[in-house]
Amino acid sequence: MDIKEAIKQRHSVRQYKVLPLEDAAKKKLSALVKECNAQSGLNIQLVCDDSECFNTFLAHYGKFKNANNYFAMVGKKSMENLDELVGYYGQKLVLEAQMLGLNTCWVAGTYGKGKCKANLSDGEKIVCVISLGYGENQGAVHKSKPEEKLCDVPEAERPDWFKAGVEAALLAPTALNQQKFHISLKDGEAQITTKGGPMTKIDLGIVKFNFEAASGHKCK
Repeated sequence: MDIKEAIKQRHSVRQYKVLPLEDAAKKKLSALVKECNAQSGLNIQLVCDDSECFNTFLAHYGKFKNANNYFAMVGKKSMENLDELVGYYGQKLVLEAQMLGLNTCWVAGTYGKGKCKANLSDGEKIVCVISLGYGENQGAVHKSKPEEKLCDVPEAERPDWFKAGVEAALLAPTALNQQKFHISLKDGEAQITTKGGPMTKIDLGIVKFNFEAASGHKCK
């Protein structure tokens, strides 16, 4: 499975099998976490075999089961574009996990922030977590808004790379499936913006990563 296929196949999964992460997968993900932190300045941490973080009323209400592994998305509160960086590099980890045969779910509120085992330095905070494991199922396809509501570039004016990026962007997970983003093309460069609202900057990072991974082009 390549990253384009991972984008198509990846869906949110909240129920996991009682299986530890395979050593090979854990090693690859740990190496990628280190790489992402070096590139972004974040302090992402892979936490395994923790049964407490999702042992909360909200987590049970959210139908999480056996969510014992997760990425803790940590960064300095003072970082510029902290939420967008979390979304961008978190999605990079999510798609790598998918290619390793794992399932994931972005989680902003339905976990125990006080129970999270991430180590925080002064001035850092947990932005969100991403649950991780071998899913009891592969999740379900989410409904998407009509393409014309998210991209204003006429079909005839879209280069092939841009079309591939838009398709991948529409498949990106967003908070409450809001899809509050807009894709345009200016002077040969893709631009993705957000309309604002709760967690939309995290969403923006996720959408940008999907677009870039599928198109091979950087976007603004």
